[in-house]
Amino acid sequence: MTNLTKILVVDDDPCFQLLLESFLIEKGFKVECVNDAEQMTYKLKRSFYDLILLDWMMPGEDGLSACSRLHVEGNNPPIIMLTANGSDNHFIGGLLSGADDYLAKPFNLDVLLARINAVLRRRPRVLTPLPVKNVSLFHFGPYVLDFSGRCLYKKVIRLDLSSNEFALLHILALHVGKPLSREQLSYRLKGEDSKVDDRSVDTQVYRLRQMLEVDPANPVYLLTVRGVGYVLVQGGSIELKDN
Repeated sequence: MTNLTKILVVDDDPCFQLLLESFLIEKGFKVECVNDAEQMTYKLKRSFYDLILLDWMMPGEDGLSACSRLHVEGNNPPIIMLTANGSDNHFIGGLLSGADDYLAKPFNLDVLLARINAVLRRRPRVLTPLPVKNVSLFHFGPYVLDFSGRCLYKKVIRLDLSSNEFALLHILALHVGKPLSREQLSYRLKGEDSKVDDRSVDTQVYRLRQMLEVDPANPVYLLTVRGVGYVLVQGGSIELKDN
């Protein structure tokens, strides 16, 4: 695995978190750790992960419920369930909830590594599907973005967009009101084999603002969300969506 492979560890045991984090970083992964399903959900809204190591028993929403919810929502990177209960019923329940694999504690770390690599081979990095819209036109302010025609209009005047500018605006429009990180945008723009390049996203945003905003230094449509990334809003509204 390359150092672009990101794993999210979801477990409320700080010692176990530290053990997994140290081991996986040593093996070349990027690793982040959270304590519960609520923190996991927050992270998934703001970043992309190649795999989740999800503990079954946690305070609040348990791992089984969280796994099922992510599967239904379509926000489902590969998941390996971790639990102290190694019964067949737990194993079956974990897989039926949408998990890709199941590992009972305590386990050998080399076994975990083998399971991770096997799951990633079966489910290579893919982009989260964009939500399907039933309309092909998106309106914001005086602008109309034509999804099918891949072009932008200001009233009746067609504006020239590069393919990358259109792609970025299209992604933001499909997620209107929801902030997306530079990393999320870069993955969607460039695909699974490219390196994340925040500067290229920033460059496209700068160019779009020069075109869309009356005052690019004080945008009303294409906004920066500090600590997160960028968001497109309609009519200059700053009401943001969580999902």
